[in-house]
Amino acid sequence: MNEILDNVYYYNTVQAYLIVLGFVLLGFVLIGFFKNSILTRIARLTQRTNTRIDNFLVESIYRFGIPALYISVVYLGLDYLKLPGRVNNIILVATTVAVTILVIRMVSSTILLMLRAYIHGQENGDEKVKQLGGIMLIVNIIIWGIGLLTLLDNLGYDVTTVVAGLGIGGIAVALAAQNILGDLFNYFVIFFDRPFEVGDFITIDDKSGVVDKIGIKTSRVKSLTGEQLIFSNSDLTNSRIHNYKRMEQRRISFKIGIIYQTPLEQLEEIPGLLRSIVEAQEQARFDRAHFASYGDSSLNFEVVYYVLASDYAVYMDTQQSINLAIFKAFKQNGIEFAYPTQTLFMVQNGQEKQEEAESVPKRSFNN
Repeated sequence: MNEILDNVYYYNTVQAYLIVLGFVLLGFVLIGFFKNSILTRIARLTQRTNTRIDNFLVESIYRFGIPALYISVVYLGLDYLKLPGRVNNIILVATTVAVTILVIRMVSSTILLMLRAYIHGQENGDEKVKQLGGIMLIVNIIIWGIGLLTLLDNLGYDVTTVVAGLGIGGIAVALAAQNILGDLFNYFVIFFDRPFEVGDFITIDDKSGVVDKIGIKTSRVKSLTGEQLIFSNSDLTNSRIHNYKRMEQRRISFKIGIIYQTPLEQLEEIPGLLRSIVEAQEQARFDRAHFASYGDSSLNFEVVYYVLASDYAVYMDTQQSINLAIFKAFKQNGIEFAYPTQTLFMVQNGQEKQEEAESVPKRSFNN
């Protein structure tokens, strides 16, 4: 038996191979026990906690930590054997690369899951989660960059020169792509500050529409007429944006003009009449109605009320109902709407004669 164990094959005895095989098998058994017993119990405990960070850590260990342990056990077992230097180097490099990639993916996956949980818990979380692509692209570039530099350092390469070169190259790229980097940083501003979100109706200067997509460099807005408007993120953050989706109610102010021949008694009744008309609307809250001013050809009343919804169609339906009700009430009470008129004074044979004529906008009357 000892003779068999002492036989040498490829620089190692049979006993050495058996020891390595036993070590690897024992390691696999222990890892399996840790995975199926300890880690499973930890996962059950994390389901009872209020935070989800521990859930993400356990899930990342399941997906990437366990495979890294298997690879490490195999590497430690092979390290016991006497192998040629070139073979040892290949095993070392392969193991280092595999473990580094798994660790990078574990960190990246954990950060992604944590960001999703954080964003999902906010208002309109489902829409915000869809915008994580740009953030995760930048995060992955940073994580993979650090991971690859660490890998090169572990493999014996001098990363100081690489880092210095990247620093100089980064400065050159930053100077050459200032606008692109500006849009990129403003993407982060939009994402975290939330001046608007996908689905919001916004107005930028004289352009209006619904936010369709928020990208790393540009954001797309679908206008009311159907075409797509494309804005750079820098233009959006530097502009005054009206966000109508977050408007809970609309304040409406309009004026009505009646003729000067209206009796005083009717003038005193008009504010109350207007109030009753507005209060009759289900989606309106009355604010005030006053005899506001004397116009060139009318007595002007001002009405202010609130539409208890942000929907523009609801506002128009309410305003239409109010306009129709005012027209009907004025007709029933004999109140006449004013229209542009002009009084002319003419002197004939030493006598002053007064005439009233209807005027049309942009038309003048001369003696």
